[in-house]
Amino acid sequence: MAIDKVGHNALNYQSKTIISKRQMKDAENYLPGGVTANIKYFSPYPIVMKKGKGAWLTDVDGNSYVDYLMGYGSLALGHGHSRMNDAITEQLNQDGTHLFGTPHLKEVEFAKKIRQYYPSIKKLRYTNSGTEATQLAIRLAKVFTKKKKIAKFEGHYHGGFKEVLYSINPPLTEAGAIDRPIAVPESAGVEVDGLEPFILPFNDIEGVEKIISQSHQEIAAVLIEPVQAGFILAEQAFMDKLRELTLKYGIILIFDEIKTGFRIALGGAQELYRIDPDITTLGKIIGGGFPIGLVGGREDIMEVSSPKRGFDVFEAGVDGKESAKDVLFHSGTYNGHPTILAAGLATIQELEVSFPQIVNYTMELRKRIEEVGLKSGIPLRTYGAGTVFNVVWNEEKKLRHYRDLLQSNTLRRKELDFELLQLGVYTKPLNRYSISVAHGDKELDHTISAYENVCYSFKEGS
Repeated sequence: MAIDKVGHNALNYQSKTIISKRQMKDAENYLPGGVTANIKYFSPYPIVMKKGKGAWLTDVDGNSYVDYLMGYGSLALGHGHSRMNDAITEQLNQDGTHLFGTPHLKEVEFAKKIRQYYPSIKKLRYTNSGTEATQLAIRLAKVFTKKKKIAKFEGHYHGGFKEVLYSINPPLTEAGAIDRPIAVPESAGVEVDGLEPFILPFNDIEGVEKIISQSHQEIAAVLIEPVQAGFILAEQAFMDKLRELTLKYGIILIFDEIKTGFRIALGGAQELYRIDPDITTLGKIIGGGFPIGLVGGREDIMEVSSPKRGFDVFEAGVDGKESAKDVLFHSGTYNGHPTILAAGLATIQELEVSFPQIVNYTMELRKRIEEVGLKSGIPLRTYGAGTVFNVVWNEEKKLRHYRDLLQSNTLRRKELDFELLQLGVYTKPLNRYSISVAHGDKELDHTISAYENVCYSFKEGS
């Protein structure tokens, strides 16, 4: 598929997205910054989409894009997959409602399917987002261990709430020593209150061991993305030793698999590393594009939220009943939503058949992107596993943690993404690529043609 060259500036972008620009300007009258989530914004303004089908998005100006964002990794089947649509329709027709507000059959059916691939999850609770799942996981760990602080890794993201909004993308001038990072707030309203997390150095087990051995009496849990940002893999020896340390000191090990669940492997990063965490959080793919999260893990930990242990917050104090403070209260009107669980089951069932196909596409795309980089003299490396990866503009082949990533040429990568957008290849600039069952030869050829155009153009202009 031939693609015309474009200039390395924003003028072409603005000329191709006139209605998006107008729509975003109008949105600012109603939404802060014109968006409903900060992550949806990029400069000079994001593209407003109108339709999705298969592996493609169409914007309000009529431009079409191969979609590699895929709802930040949530859409493993692509847009509008027939299996997904059929599952939703069947659930509504069969159940007669889209919300029971009571226990229902799919809650256990879905839990059984999750345990099939995540045997470390003995019991689980549903939430409405990955952020909620992480919050609940931390609460469970603190109640179970009776300790007040957590440890997280530098460069790792676990949701948009106060306790974990530290040291995600800190300036190196503020981040502290590489083996003993400092907790750097990443948002307004994140006040230092004595409960800020310990920050651990990723893929540096000596640094981790030093911090944990000195502070283990305060640490309830270690929270980790086993694959940082979904594409920087932990080393096996690092993960083995981390599991050993957390067991030694009675610290809860939480795997945040919201990005990696059913993407790195069907059994996520814990299948890859052959490690059973104490608690796992899942989200994104398991809802098939609908809002969901879940927390699961060891039975003794999960049982601290059981209402059979004591009184519900709405019952305590009534008719002389005792306090509810001895039970970890967790609730939510939409937890275990039947329509979402139907969509999630359909997604997992399709992945059971199609996962190898998606991995093959991913590996072919990665190989051909690196080939384009090599032939054009642009140092493009891909990092990831399974059906997710990222492209890094980097002279070195080694990428072990956040600080290595900062040494790559993120400015040029951002320019690359911006030019690819104008040639119909969509991901938010600097974001990872998530592949779906809908990606095929047409999408691959289009993507590589765009990469060839941009990379050779960059080389000529350098």
